[in-house]
Amino acid sequence: MKFIKPFLFFLIIPLFAFASLHKYYVSVTQIDFIKEKQSVQIITRVFIDDYESLLRNRYDKSITLAIKDEPKTIDIYIEKYLNESIKIKINNKEANLIFIGKEYDQDIIRCYLEIEGVTHIESFEISNKTLFDLFEDQQNIIKTKINSKQKSFILTPKKDNALLKFN
Repeated sequence: MKFIKPFLFFLIIPLFAFASLHKYYVSVTQIDFIKEKQSVQIITRVFIDDYESLLRNRYDKSITLAIKDEPKTIDIYIEKYLNESIKIKINNKEANLIFIGKEYDQDIIRCYLEIEGVTHIESFEISNKTLFDLFEDQQNIIKTKINSKQKSFILTPKKDNALLKFN
């Protein structure tokens, strides 16, 4: 009995230490302007479990991502959500995002988007509200490479858009 109390003490204390760990809610979006292809190529990365929670909350409680026989409706839901949450204006004109597809890499989902027919960029405005309606601590990191210039910034629910000018 004398050894059980110290053993329990050292067993329970670590549990309390890890109980206060905070989960980070973050996405990373890479945006590249490929002038030769007249294309803006976008890759957005989000944790699969966060994205799954979002899709279950918004569309269908039975959704499970990254399974072998994933229903085709998942791509429809993902495309619909991305078009609602990411808005881009190029040269003050709203751009049309084309959903190319998605792939899973361990615990990350990568979604591929493209904007076609872009000959030049003088201004680039982005609003990315991905997961803001689900997680109040969500941060969306945006990394751009436009006109040979790299810029990065973080969007939050309080500041969900950014404007880049190239003059």
